[in-house]
Amino acid sequence: MIPCSAHMTSQGKSLKSIPDVAFLGPAGTYSHLIAEKRFGSACRYTPQSTILDVCAYVARRHGRYGIIPVENSSGGAIYETVDILLEGKPRVTIAEEVSLNVHLALLGKRGQPIKHLYSHFAPLEHCATWIRKTLPKAEKHPVVSTAVAASLAAESPNAAALGNRKIAKSLGLDILKFPVQAELPNITAFLVIGKVPPRKLRRHRTTLAVTLLNAPGALCTFLETFRNHKINLSRLLSRPIRGCPKEYAFLVDIDGRSDSPAVAASIRAARKASATLRIVGTYGIGAEYKS
Repeated sequence: MIPCSAHMTSQGKSLKSIPDVAFLGPAGTYSHLIAEKRFGSACRYTPQSTILDVCAYVARRHGRYGIIPVENSSGGAIYETVDILLEGKPRVTIAEEVSLNVHLALLGKRGQPIKHLYSHFAPLEHCATWIRKTLPKAEKHPVVSTAVAASLAAESPNAAALGNRKIAKSLGLDILKFPVQAELPNITAFLVIGKVPPRKLRRHRTTLAVTLLNAPGALCTFLETFRNHKINLSRLLSRPIRGCPKEYAFLVDIDGRSDSPAVAASIRAARKASATLRIVGTYGIGAEYKS
């Protein structure tokens, strides 16, 4: 657990009374960074090993919050998150969606030739052209997170990492290059989970977990219910249903609150066109932060 202060906050609150926010660890990941940007310093942060662990931690006790990645602009959906939302196990409440515009740094030891480059697979792909031009002889090593990559770079000779520049000082690394040029925008969407006090936000989204009837045109019929009510679909993902070969469940994001008349009417129509339909959550779309 990473406390934001030793025993008391600046407002005089004890650690027991301040929010406990879980994130995909270890400390120094971009999940940790956006958690800090969203929740600020008046809380304590609890790293977890997997997205499932974050969700389970939040679900076990009222008053806990969490933040989990759901989609990357070029890497696509985060399917561990998608599967948890589709299965509803553990059942979590989506409070908000926020995003992080990631700007990567090259972290290493100044004066050492770079023979090994560590990072999560996504930054290695985002910066593939820059790596070929700048570090053509470096051996690339994909690892589970940019924080782990930085730790490995700190422990290894002739090594560097692509990751969060804010972790450099704590590991004794130098920021060799910032920002590292990426081929495409690197924006990751995150879901804030738990009974988080709502904020006034202009845009809202509703997420549905759906299975369809086993009939020709079932998907088309389902999608037409939203078109007929002029409701925009912002995300549509399919996943195989465990234990049911060649059958799929769908995670569907639509614009608007589930209690607005048009959205509610579209959901009623969509329910009739589905085998099952569950509202996963209705929530606001928050800020896009910069790393």
